[in-house]
Amino acid sequence: MSLIRYLPSPYLPLPSAAARRRGFLQSAAPPGARAAAVHVLAANRVVLGCGLVTLDYLATVDAYPRPDDKIRSGELQISGGGNAGNALTGAARLGLNTRLISKVANDEIGGTVLSELEEAGIDVSHLIISDGGNTTFVYVIIDKKTKTRTCIITSGYPPMVPCDISMSNLSAALQDVNLLYLDGYSHEMALSVGKQADLMKIPILVDAEPERTKTELEHLLDLSSYIVCSGKFPEKWTSISCIPSALLEILVQYPRARFVIATLGENGCMMLERIEDDSGIDAVDIGNVAESLRLKVHKDDNLPTCVSSKFMRLSGRGHGTIHGRLLIGTAEKIPAPELVDTTGCGDAFIGAVLYGEAYQLVPFLFMILSFAYRKKIATYE
Repeated sequence: MSLIRYLPSPYLPLPSAAARRRGFLQSAAPPGARAAAVHVLAANRVVLGCGLVTLDYLATVDAYPRPDDKIRSGELQISGGGNAGNALTGAARLGLNTRLISKVANDEIGGTVLSELEEAGIDVSHLIISDGGNTTFVYVIIDKKTKTRTCIITSGYPPMVPCDISMSNLSAALQDVNLLYLDGYSHEMALSVGKQADLMKIPILVDAEPERTKTELEHLLDLSSYIVCSGKFPEKWTSISCIPSALLEILVQYPRARFVIATLGENGCMMLERIEDDSGIDAVDIGNVAESLRLKVHKDDNLPTCVSSKFMRLSGRGHGTIHGRLLIGTAEKIPAPELVDTTGCGDAFIGAVLYGEAYQLVPFLFMILSFAYRKKIATYE
């Protein structure tokens, strides 16, 4: 469970205000008293995740194989994975109290996954263990040349379904929870857990992946307080090619969501945050706001940068407007020789969003992009 190479401690301390320059976070080392206070508070914040855990077999190759090729791997690693497992591991390492609803079989893979989750400090007392079947596992091909990864998933059996957990056990899992995270896998179970959390007034963060069908996602998004998605999702969901306008359309479609974040790979991320405001000021085109923010980004900075608009009434290429603000975050520039692969990057991002949301630390949400291009900070190995 030790971290790979980049984090000197099991969690990332909250930066002090003095460490900030031009809106980005210059240092991650706050005074000792404040750091201790932050981590005490973090330990009292309970995040429940519901979703996928896997065992990953990661093979590094010089180049992705062509059809009918036989190639040799340069390195093979075996580690825990899965969206929920990775994200909660990241959140736990940042100091949050984490719980997990997921499913494994009572096979050797399931035992390995379970022990690694426990080592990460995640409460697995609500994990479902099937008698027979198989635990989900993934072959990951890491291309050294392009620094990309290709995943081949063998789904677990039997799948996780709502009847796997009784109402009394679900209520116990949700007890004292401050935030629910749903990765969208096993969507019937996710919807069942989400509806109960909604009845208990627990905020819900949904990972909206483009691989999910509209039917699988639309009911989860109806319940969502926060939405995180990849850069491909906004256009796929709204048919609007301009990402800022698409994000605005998503918040118009789902009025309960307080913000939506799209991750943009090495280009960082974009966040649209909503506030309730009835002011009658004229609307400003969100595309123009985004372009003005891009001009303010310091492209030569190696550390993550966050720039934000003012709160204003925003319009887009859809049919609605919201009152809110747009934020753009850049990713840390990692020297090419230090970049291994991007496995688990999106999950690491969400793990830190869970932490940031616990303290309403909007600038901190963009510091997490320094995670997204480092070797598997979230994956639990």
